[in-house]
Amino acid sequence: MTKPLHIGFIPLIDAAALIVAVDKGFTAAEGLDVILVREVSWSNVRDKLNIGLFDAAHLLAPVAIASSLGLGHIRVPIVAPYNLGLNGNAITVSPALHAAIMAEIDGDRFDPMATALALSRVVAARRRSGAEPLTFGMTFPFSTHNYQLRFWMAAGGVDPDEDIRLVVLPPPYMVDSIAGGQIDAFCVGAPWNSIAVDRGVGQILHFVSDILVRAVEKVLAIRQGWSDKNPELVAALVRAAFRAAEFIEQPENRIEVARILARPEHIGVDADVILRTLEGRLKISADGTIRESNRYLLVGREDAPRPDPVQAAWLYAQMVRWGQTAISPEALTTAKAVFRPDLYDAALGREGRLKHASHAVGAFAGPAFDANDIAGHLAAFRIGRWKS
Repeated sequence: MTKPLHIGFIPLIDAAALIVAVDKGFTAAEGLDVILVREVSWSNVRDKLNIGLFDAAHLLAPVAIASSLGLGHIRVPIVAPYNLGLNGNAITVSPALHAAIMAEIDGDRFDPMATALALSRVVAARRRSGAEPLTFGMTFPFSTHNYQLRFWMAAGGVDPDEDIRLVVLPPPYMVDSIAGGQIDAFCVGAPWNSIAVDRGVGQILHFVSDILVRAVEKVLAIRQGWSDKNPELVAALVRAAFRAAEFIEQPENRIEVARILARPEHIGVDADVILRTLEGRLKISADGTIRESNRYLLVGREDAPRPDPVQAAWLYAQMVRWGQTAISPEALTTAKAVFRPDLYDAALGREGRLKHASHAVGAFAGPAFDANDIAGHLAAFRIGRWKS
């Protein structure tokens, strides 16, 4: 048995593979002694990983890239040998904002272009009346939530830096913030959208899979230096998480998984809410309307755990689009190198398999994404903060 590994996580359902790996003994079977540490904010997780208090972490995929590029904080190269979750985010709006958007919508209410255009009309009407800008919560500047909100709004003509306010809130604080009227909407991962619906303070407007068919959300993040020195431990962690993900995806295990995740030391919400999430069957409004999607949260199926550098390139492109960094071939190379399918394949003994095809990001607007032509990608969009 090695010395204990300390791994940080945020109380979100896409930490499930780590939580279940420890609880069901998959880490112990790999000879690992893992201590999970529950945190409330992504800055805490990032900082403790970067300075070595954590050996690994459940981390926002863009934070791993930003850390490797030295954006927003000190530069600490990170590797991500395993995806903990794809999709899983949703956009939740207050009942008042939902009513305003529905009053302006022209088309299918689950069509993100129709809602984005409706939002633009709501924003314009508020400006004419002298009302305060709408306030949207997201979890971190370098987050999929930030980029997904921006991508959706901008497609409808809403400038997220000029027309609304975007504020950073830790995931567990989103519901109280919308209940208290501090924010009008938020984008966050499960289970906090469902909690807002159950409390009657929010309505789920979109699953993120309406906006992006396949979007990496959280990764198992490890400092590159630590990974290079401890390849066997990294491989063991990948195998344990993979086996946990397989367990989670079996329908007969979902009630047990929901109960494990519901414990106060893990996520600390009702197991029924977690079960609905695992089944892709979410209540989207207080009247009990249920929406089902087999793409809401991918933990172990559809090759979800395998890192894809194309996803890293898309996230880097969003950092450039919104003025968080300048465009450069070297930075793109660095960003793509954070996602390590080679480590994943080696851990699972799959080095000799047929070449994997990259899965398309599948955004609802704009051209198909070319990971080797970031400038061309950005040129297709009217709203942004990039410099050519």
